[in-house]
Amino acid sequence: MSSATVGSVPAFAVTDPGFSITSAEVHAARERSWYATTEYGLAVLRYEQVNRLLKHPKLRQGSAAWPAHNGVTEGPFADWFAGWILNKEGEEHHRLRRLMNPAFSNKLIGGLVPRFQALAAELIDGFAEPGRCEFVGEFAEPYAARVIAIMLGLPESEWKVIATESATIGLALGVTILDDLPRIEAALAHLYEYCDELIADRRASPRDDFVTTLVNASRPEDGRLSDNELRDAMVLLIFGGFDTTRNQLGLAMQTFMAHPDQWRLLAERPELGGNAVEEVMRVNPTVRWVTREVLEDFEYEGVELAAGTTVHLYSESAGTDPRVFEPGFDITAERKPHFGFGGGVHHCLGHFVARSDMSEALPLLARRMLDPHELPGATWLPDSGNTGPITLPIGFTPAS
Repeated sequence: MSSATVGSVPAFAVTDPGFSITSAEVHAARERSWYATTEYGLAVLRYEQVNRLLKHPKLRQGSAAWPAHNGVTEGPFADWFAGWILNKEGEEHHRLRRLMNPAFSNKLIGGLVPRFQALAAELIDGFAEPGRCEFVGEFAEPYAARVIAIMLGLPESEWKVIATESATIGLALGVTILDDLPRIEAALAHLYEYCDELIADRRASPRDDFVTTLVNASRPEDGRLSDNELRDAMVLLIFGGFDTTRNQLGLAMQTFMAHPDQWRLLAERPELGGNAVEEVMRVNPTVRWVTREVLEDFEYEGVELAAGTTVHLYSESAGTDPRVFEPGFDITAERKPHFGFGGGVHHCLGHFVARSDMSEALPLLARRMLDPHELPGATWLPDSGNTGPITLPIGFTPAS
């Protein structure tokens, strides 16, 4: 049993392997109450409350304590995790964001669009069999990893190292973090080596690129990024950018296979690529919840929230809330903003990158892969936290 009702408030058993964060039971609970209780704290289900609590001054980013909760309080991983811009608050967070923002600008990322297009075409050309592919292994994973390599100026042939080490670091977000720590820290050390070499290279030979912009980031009132801040930010980009783009591309294919009319429309109107990304992330985001922690006791809509309480803001449940959105999936519709990139001061710094690379990939896939349909053998991550397909076999008609 993965849910119950206590009074008028639903209760979710989120740690039950059978629980699904996008299930009918969660959507039904949303109609009874704006929140539910879970083993972790509260789950917020409706758009308006998610929107407000994401920006509430008495909530902080909620994952900072994760390593310590699992017995990891010192060492290279604990230090790196504490250094994430995501886990900084107040003026320190704002300082890092102001310094890093220029590297993530639409202008700088936009210049890479032709590379993204050529990469997508090359990967589709390279499918091992005509009319079918294993989408994660043959497209989503190499595409996400090579986009990171392109951004950082690494040889694209290194993509498997980026993918492997990122996946290993991703073990830190699971409950086996302590057992996996030696592997996690070895992967972290490998990526640090990459980043230290890149930083040294751009200091010696600046270019008009992402890494040089980060290395040179300085403002009179903010100083400049330290070596540790630079390498921490770059490793976070490698890990976060790879994992979320790979997952989100797989989820996009899942969504479009359920809406073949929209796939055909995207093939006919590639300019809808940007809209398609937003609509997919509204109804099927890889980031299923955004975590916050209550800083001090306060009351919200009749609920007493105690300091230290974990609040999970359910992005898919909010993004499909019938109070705000018409039912269905429509890449031509104008919608209110979704929460697939978080929100408030902690919204995803790399959102321009993700939006750009996915909005180029999806229309090209739609033009080249007609009538896609899922084949047997797909495997999936659990439907909580961050999710996506591990393997996704797809059959299709190759465009002539």
